[in-house]
Amino acid sequence: MATEKIYARITGTGSYTPARRVSNADLAQQLAQNGIETSDEWIVERTGIRARHFAADDQFASDLALEAAKNALSAAGKSAADLDLIIVAPSTPDMVFPSPASILQRKLAELGGEHAGVIGAPAFDVQAVCSGFVYALTVANSMIVSGAAKRALVVGAEIFSRILDFKDRTTCVLFGDGAGAVVLEASDEPGILACDMHADGRHTNILCVPGHVDKGAILGDPTLKMDGQAVFKLAVGVLEGAARAALEKASKTAEDIDWLIPHQANIRIMQSTAKKLKLPMEKCVVTVDQHGNTSAASIPLALDHAVRNGQVKKGQHLMLEGVGGGFTWGAVFLRF
Repeated sequence: MATEKIYARITGTGSYTPARRVSNADLAQQLAQNGIETSDEWIVERTGIRARHFAADDQFASDLALEAAKNALSAAGKSAADLDLIIVAPSTPDMVFPSPASILQRKLAELGGEHAGVIGAPAFDVQAVCSGFVYALTVANSMIVSGAAKRALVVGAEIFSRILDFKDRTTCVLFGDGAGAVVLEASDEPGILACDMHADGRHTNILCVPGHVDKGAILGDPTLKMDGQAVFKLAVGVLEGAARAALEKASKTAEDIDWLIPHQANIRIMQSTAKKLKLPMEKCVVTVDQHGNTSAASIPLALDHAVRNGQVKKGQHLMLEGVGGGFTWGAVFLRF
């Protein structure tokens, strides 16, 4: 007797952005106090970003993850006790260790009631910077398809405002804080159709935070450094390749994509990727204007936004794709 094939489907989405919204005008005013010149026009023209959210001083990545997780669980009609896997994709963890995934598990249990049953499920991080959510979703999919898990919480959560150099206007205007989450469940109906992941460690220096803790001191520079032109050139090429590889694995073509949900880094990268796939921008979910680049949180944030405003509907085909420091990149093609 043939074993019934197991698939993994997204059954709930959720997101969270901190209360403090910082417009380009707000940021320009703040930077001017340090003698750094920028403007709303300069930022919008180069990036498409109009605003971003910054976390409060007492908020950590796990706090943002918790809010997004609660929203995703509610959308899926589940409690934390129903989970048997938690994966978080962070670049800005609460502390050196333990992982934000473990801290999130504790905070979910502390919600009380049936949520307390989440204790015991494996919880770990996947760190691939802006590609982190695609990587984490791919890992969760593999575990569900193999039978190692039945219901996973996958979260991207970031507080990039803590690692920005506010004297470098080429980077500090780009990033924001936020979290996005999905509940991924075993299903007999196809959900995730294909995944494609890659990395090229030869490019570690074009996007990095070259600092670390040593004997109680910070060595190196703990702020974000980026070679913008190098990142742009590499990103546009590899994103198209990953998307086409995922489509080929799923025996589909770009014409089958209902929505392209790319990493929200820069409107120009997104436009270039859509153009290479011969997709109109009307099929591209864009939230970078309101959130900025939220790294690993950007794709699930954009997905949740598109689900809740009625853009993404059940049964549609979505292409999620991310690219980030490492250099890492990947794509997930799925039926929602």
